[in-house]
Amino acid sequence: MYNYADNQPLPATPSLREAIPCYQPVLALDTRRIIGYEVLGRRRREGRLETLGPFFTDPRVLASEQMRIDRHIREQALAGLRGQDEGQRLFLNLKPSWMHQSYQQSGELLTLQLLNKYDIDASRIVIEVTEEAFGGSIRALVEVIDVYRQAGCLIAIDDVGTGFNNADRIAQLAPDLLKVDIHMMKQSASHSGYFGVLRSFSTLAEQIGASLLIEGVETREDLQRAIEIGARYVQGYLFAPAGPVFCEADRFSALVEEELEAHRQRLYAVERYWQTQSARLQEQAGAVAELVDSAVDEDVGIERLLDVLHADCIRVYICRENGLQLSSNYRREGAHWRRQSRYQGANWSWRPYFVSSLLAMRQRGQSGVSLTYTDLETKARIRSVSIQLGAGRILFVDMLDPTAVHGG
Repeated sequence: MYNYADNQPLPATPSLREAIPCYQPVLALDTRRIIGYEVLGRRRREGRLETLGPFFTDPRVLASEQMRIDRHIREQALAGLRGQDEGQRLFLNLKPSWMHQSYQQSGELLTLQLLNKYDIDASRIVIEVTEEAFGGSIRALVEVIDVYRQAGCLIAIDDVGTGFNNADRIAQLAPDLLKVDIHMMKQSASHSGYFGVLRSFSTLAEQIGASLLIEGVETREDLQRAIEIGARYVQGYLFAPAGPVFCEADRFSALVEEELEAHRQRLYAVERYWQTQSARLQEQAGAVAELVDSAVDEDVGIERLLDVLHADCIRVYICRENGLQLSSNYRREGAHWRRQSRYQGANWSWRPYFVSSLLAMRQRGQSGVSLTYTDLETKARIRSVSIQLGAGRILFVDMLDPTAVHGG
């Protein structure tokens, strides 16, 4: 985003000869190949390429001038796409107000007219609805978006998590892709929480039937984060800046494959770690099961277990299979354990991991491990290991997850 003070000079309008499209590749993690390009406006001047970002985003520039240059760049890009492999797509940035204004004035949409002019299949075009303070009704915007959709174009929402792109608008626009800038989210969310925010967009995409595109990928660490949060597509300077020519589709395949392999190996190591922890706890839980069977109180069995638990264990309790808690909570506080009897009688069957852990125990034997989540009390990233004790009872041990990604 660009911010301008009143005393800054007004960006000069480029000539049509100076304004050209440049293309930044978008890669698919499943194929490891370039599947398309975002079209970005550049100004060719004195042998250099300058971004037109300030020109397009400065509110002092007449919208009519911005639209004239944008349409010129768009037509050049579509003309260039005609000679490319049919598997390649173009991602075109369109402001909601421009789309709405054009459709209201003429009942036509320039992009669709250009597709007919250059005989391009609409399925090769992704319409990126850019972040903008759109003043019209969402119903009016959906009407225009549906014209593109019915023609066969894909719809993406850009800069998800900022500006006008709230959950309600996203649901109503029903996009095919959600586009998130990994560094924008890193700056706007807390150090420890931004990864969870990014991961929530992956869940949102899954729920509405969209794919997640992470842009701003500048380092291998960024690419690993994108893989970890469930991105299907990635884009950024790690691969290439926007340039005036298209790249070979497999140019970055080796790089993506290396990071996918690193991700797989990391997951293997994580799961081996948790299998070891689960097996250790299951062995220790045998003594608890015997004590619970012979004692009048589940707390007695847990208290015999506390001294031998791994240092990463932060909470222990026993529930029935229906979620009803039988024991107190035992929570680690420094070198000591504190008994929290108020949790007896609580029902935890509503927790996302409860039923999945129960099923995992039944399928794998006598233990299960939840996915990583954030603990409500401590805000730590933890997993819950569940151990079958017999007679419809389950021992839950909440453990810090040293393998979890925390952000930052």
